[in-house]
Amino acid sequence: MSSSTPNPKTDQSFNWRSLLIWTILALIIRWQVLEPRWIPSGSMLPTLKLQDRILVEKVRPRITKSLGKHLNHESLVIFHPPAQLVKTGYDPNSALIKRVIGLPGEVIEVHDGNLYRNGFLVKENWREEAINYEMESITVPANQIWVLGDNRNNSLDSHFWGALPEENLIGTAVWRYWPLRRFGPIRFPDPKKLSQKTLLR
Repeated sequence: MSSSTPNPKTDQSFNWRSLLIWTILALIIRWQVLEPRWIPSGSMLPTLKLQDRILVEKVRPRITKSLGKHLNHESLVIFHPPAQLVKTGYDPNSALIKRVIGLPGEVIEVHDGNLYRNGFLVKENWREEAINYEMESITVPANQIWVLGDNRNNSLDSHFWGALPEENLIGTAVWRYWPLRRFGPIRFPDPKKLSQKTLLR
């Protein structure tokens, strides 16, 4: 029985190919499927806090669009700034995060400190304080959505700049991976743990 002597050059070539393949796969996943982001402001308090690290999945917006559907109410969406903000100096390639409140054709309004959708009160039991502005009823245009920050009284969102074109969507926030004490899926803040007042935009 004969034994073969390992060829260092062959092994090295194999290692480089493996590294290249895994690097390409990682880039594809980050570009098309999942990418990390961090929270730069307090507009989503108390759900998301400053410097939280989250994972954004980028598949669902493309699937819903291809099916002629829309994202669900209450989804946390990451998106490129709309034209109204770009005109004020926002980088068009930057990313913002808000919560989906209204879908195309729905009527959204705010009065007496509460949010209404199609004439019905939207219960937001996690909110610590009433909304301090009034918003006349608005019908969300086709192919656009209405987004608001959870920190309603300190958020630059649709009640300032209008509806968001769905083509601006990047993805949805699905998981918080830092800090570790709050590691887990993202949906709503826990009303039992609300202690930090909403302070920042």
